[in-house]
Amino acid sequence: MSEFDGAAFVRFLRTFADRIHERRDELTQLDSAIGDADHGINMDRGFSAVRAKLDGLDATDLGAMAKAVGMTLISTVGGASGPLYGTFFLRLATAFGDTQAADAQGLGTALRAGLEGVVQRGKAALDDKTMVDALVPAVDAYEAAAGDGISAALEAAATAAAVGRDRITPLVARKGRASYLGERAAGHQDPGATSTTILFESLRDAVAGS
Repeated sequence: MSEFDGAAFVRFLRTFADRIHERRDELTQLDSAIGDADHGINMDRGFSAVRAKLDGLDATDLGAMAKAVGMTLISTVGGASGPLYGTFFLRLATAFGDTQAADAQGLGTALRAGLEGVVQRGKAALDDKTMVDALVPAVDAYEAAAGDGISAALEAAATAAAVGRDRITPLVARKGRASYLGERAAGHQDPGATSTTILFESLRDAVAGS
C-alpha cells in the first residue's frame, strides 16, 4: 500500500474494535492486578461506540474521521483511557487535516502527533509502565522504516510495540493507579501497553489486508 486512505482507516477501526471486544476480559483481568479492573470494559464500550458510527463517517476526509473517533472516545470511555486514546485520535485529526489519503511519511507524522498528545496529556515517560512504553518504540520504529513503505513501517511498529509492552512487565509502575502498589506492580503486564500493542497490530493487519 502506497497510501493510507479512508477505506484503510475504516478497516483499522473495525479490526481494532473487534479485537478489543474479543480481548475485553483479558484486558480487564490485567487491569484488575494493578489498576481499576475496568480497562477492557471501558475500551470495549468506547470502540463499540466508534464501530457503530463508522457507516456515517466521511471516508474521504481522514481528519474528520479521526476527530469523530476521538470525540466519541472522550465521551464514552471512562477512566484514563478515554482522555488518552481520545487525545491520540484528535492529534491524528489535526495532523491529517482534510486530506483524503496519507503517504508513509504523512502517516508517520500523524502517529508522532498522536504520541506527543498522549505524553502531554498523561505526563508519562518511558519506564513509567504505561501505554507510552509501547507507543514510543512503535512510532520510532515506524519512522525508521517509513522509507520502505507503509506496510513495512507498520510491521516494524507492531513488533516494537510488543517488545515495549513486554520490556516493562518486570518494572515497578511510576504513573497511574499501578504506582500505588509499589513493588507489587512488578511482574504484571501493563493493560495500557497491551491495548496499544493491539492498536498497532490492528493497523498493520488492516493495511496488509487491503
